[in-house]
Amino acid sequence: MDHLSSQRRRAAVLPVDGTQGALAGRVWRPGTGPSVVAIRAEGVFDISATVATMSALAARDDRVELIKTAEGELLGSFEDVLANADPDRRNPSKPWLIAPVDLQVIKAAGVTFAVSMLERVIEERARGDATAAAAIRAEVTKLVGDDLSRLKPGSAEAMRLKDVLMAQGAWSQYLEVGIGPDAEVFTKAPTLSAVGAFMDAGFHPKSTWNNPEPEVVVVVTGSGEIVGAALGNDVNLRDFEGRSALLLSKAKDNNASCAIGPFIRFFDETFSLDDVRRMNVTLTVEGEDGFVLEGSSSITRISRDPEDLVAQTVNANHQYPDGLVLFLGTMFAPTQDRDEPGMGFTHKVGDIVTIAAPKLGALVNRMRTSADCERWTFGLGAFMANLAERGLLKTIVKGVK
Repeated sequence: MDHLSSQRRRAAVLPVDGTQGALAGRVWRPGTGPSVVAIRAEGVFDISATVATMSALAARDDRVELIKTAEGELLGSFEDVLANADPDRRNPSKPWLIAPVDLQVIKAAGVTFAVSMLERVIEERARGDATAAAAIRAEVTKLVGDDLSRLKPGSAEAMRLKDVLMAQGAWSQYLEVGIGPDAEVFTKAPTLSAVGAFMDAGFHPKSTWNNPEPEVVVVVTGSGEIVGAALGNDVNLRDFEGRSALLLSKAKDNNASCAIGPFIRFFDETFSLDDVRRMNVTLTVEGEDGFVLEGSSSITRISRDPEDLVAQTVNANHQYPDGLVLFLGTMFAPTQDRDEPGMGFTHKVGDIVTIAAPKLGALVNRMRTSADCERWTFGLGAFMANLAERGLLKTIVKGVK
């Protein structure tokens, strides 16, 4: 990333109230491995001797107190640790920020906003061809309207609309999960595979129609309690998913295609689930070609409440003992033409994507093809071996609900 623009972006990464909230993250410590850290006004403190994983920290009743007061080694200022995440300028002898999740399963909810629901229908009908999207968008909007935000999924009104659309041959699998009773919840990426702030994010090199998806990611314990939130980029390949819904995993799960960060803000007296419900998430894409895309996504317009989405994920039929993080979905599906008229938006190598919200700071990533991003080599086996060698396995289960 360009040095001057990186400096400017780093200054805005913290929330508007700085470090007043309960901010926790993870860093890679050379010669040591991944460590849970508390982000305080004085700097970044390694608290992994007290709690070795973010999953275990999230499950503890005293998590906020630990973040504020647990003893730990000072690793440096937050800005220095964050800056070292940039792969082009990394000093491999110093710690750098990584994604703030570890043992949690990485899940995502899809089609939770009316606007993005219609865009998924358009993808499906276009069969992944961006050149056909504009005409289909006009046709679909004329048929179903452009404001379904007041329609409660699963309601009698929604089911009546379903009957009408089915009679006209216009029903879609995306409308089914958008306004039907059952939410779409899928596994976005393997455990431990997410990238963090200022790291490169990836898209498949064969994709010619793709986009960022700026989202809030809620942190959920194994018991189903929502305890905090972070920002996320659910990078999506519109052409792959549009060709077939059975290609969802290929559209969603590629090396570095899941970005979360820069930290988790846990709920306390300064931040709550109601703050998440009112949150406005902004997106800026800045290309090396001079192209700029801006947009926003307001959680107030979500079709399904975060607690409903979590209840459809963690319940008597499915458990996540180490907890999970859940992308809540996005209303932002960019349609602004980047090159040729009617071609819409797609990423180019070198795009700088900034996702921001006042109480969660900013998540900044540079786009690369997945093959050109840093390879994911540190999996669950390596993580367990690392914790065992450091004598930290005992801290994982202490205090877990």
